Amino acid sequence: MTKSQLIDAIVQKKAGLPRKTVEQAVNAVFDEMVGAMKRGERIEIRGFGNFTVRKYKPYTGRNPKTGQSVSVEAKQMPFFKVGKDLRERINKS
Repeated sequence: MTKSQLIDAIVQKKAGLPRKTVEQAVNAVFDEMVGAMKRGERIEIRGFGNFTVRKYKPYTGRNPKTGQSVSVEAKQMPFFKVGKDLRERINKS
């Protein structure tokens, strides 16, 4: 599902809300989540999951094509851990 499909689904479920309003709300939620992760904060949505930022140290890797050593800089990557309720709802048959 893309962001625009998510917006359309919300508009269809909540009749009476204009698409522009829903789009602004979805964008505001995502922007705030990105901002919180940039600040190193953990985001917990009960029943859904947790978003955190994992820090990786620099290391020396190899270019698979040439075999040459390549220096990889330290980086931060977003990580999502699914919540128990969401996992159970998905696996429910």
